[in-house]
Amino acid sequence: MQVYNTLHRQKEEFTPLKPNEVNMYVCGVTVYDYCHLGHARAYIVFDMIRRYLLYKGYKVNYIQNFTDIDDKIIRKAAESGQDYKEISEKFIQEYFIDFDRLNIMKADAYPKATEHIADIIALIAKLIEKKHAYVVNGDVYYDVASFSEYGKLSGRKFEDNEAGARVAVDTDKKNPLDFALWKTAKPGEPSWDSPWGAGRPGWHIECSAMSMQKLGQSFDIHGGGQDLIFPHHENEIAQSEGATGQSYVKYWLHNGFVNIDNEKMSKSLGNFFTIRDILKKYDPEILRFFVLSTHYRSPINFSEEQLIEAKKGLGKLYQAVQGYTVDTEALEVSTIPSRTSGIAGSDYSSFEKEFLDYMDDDFNSAGALGVLFNLATAANRDHSPDAAALLKKLGGILGLLQTEQTAEEIPAEITALAEQRLTAKKNKDFALADKLRGEILSKGYNIKDTPQGFVVEKK
Repeated sequence: MQVYNTLHRQKEEFTPLKPNEVNMYVCGVTVYDYCHLGHARAYIVFDMIRRYLLYKGYKVNYIQNFTDIDDKIIRKAAESGQDYKEISEKFIQEYFIDFDRLNIMKADAYPKATEHIADIIALIAKLIEKKHAYVVNGDVYYDVASFSEYGKLSGRKFEDNEAGARVAVDTDKKNPLDFALWKTAKPGEPSWDSPWGAGRPGWHIECSAMSMQKLGQSFDIHGGGQDLIFPHHENEIAQSEGATGQSYVKYWLHNGFVNIDNEKMSKSLGNFFTIRDILKKYDPEILRFFVLSTHYRSPINFSEEQLIEAKKGLGKLYQAVQGYTVDTEALEVSTIPSRTSGIAGSDYSSFEKEFLDYMDDDFNSAGALGVLFNLATAANRDHSPDAAALLKKLGGILGLLQTEQTAEEIPAEITALAEQRLTAKKNKDFALADKLRGEILSKGYNIKDTPQGFVVEKK
């Protein structure tokens, strides 16, 4: 299996640090508001990756944090008159509501920054001891110049001042690139005691402390959106490796951006969608299907038209799955299919091999979905329960095709027209057959002829 490692900017053979076990950390949300489409993409992608690793037989330890103390949380608490804990706890619960609907498997742990203050303080103290950090008036900064490999993830050079262009000049810092590990308390803000005075942690140090506390000083996969490569993940590497002297993460995986009608999603442009905005109109599985229909590293363009096409595509797969008797004995909805759960008596193994080849090539879910459409065509052509069962099994690896309600029934009126058309063709009354086909099309359905008969699908 090949994965694209952002650290080396190339695909590499996937070999975890421990045989048959994968330790995986994915940056979680800052809990001050409802989750948006960008969050949906990230967590659907890493859920898909986790499911495939499980399918391959790995034990996967999957950790995803919550940033529950942050400037945005503090600001929202001040504006609303609530305690910051009320804000963070509310939106943690809202997170689970959204992502349960999107069929995201629960993480093995959800560490919160405020529950790891002691770990964070200990890590900062170690960085000060090793001359990677310095204290100024109760603030602690990471000294970027002290870490010779700074920039190795993002490809930026230390001398590249563009990297620090967005950082406000702070006369307390040795260098504009230096970033806060500990922020001294401001009046009225939440704070914790530390050797440097009352304050709270910086964002970057939180993930280093939580990930290493849960998975050890070195682990296999760190995931997140491409927007986190710099500065967040770059700073995590500097902190973690500066403290331990060991390699922090073996494989860095990053999902691509979400564009709305070919423009980057942002609140200022007015093209910002929460997950709940979308799920008011579309079934959650349609959104999941839409996300997986593009390779995870590529940008994805969101539009109403794209969701409509996703709905049609998912419907076609469900029609094939539910059109035949599928043996679901070994295909429990609550479980991940395994490599050993083959389909007895199946003549469709080439489809499974092609599906797995795509997934082994850097989790190419878009290519894998293409195989599912070809398999659905075969299931319809052959009227095959085996093909339908395999389709359901492979769909389950992607977290799709596991419900019994999504497929749309073909109305009796349409089926009757199709039967009449078949009779007309047998009687060589092609004018009537064409007329009936036109009626079927006008009512929003397609009809295809196969050696085994006709197949009717909603447009």
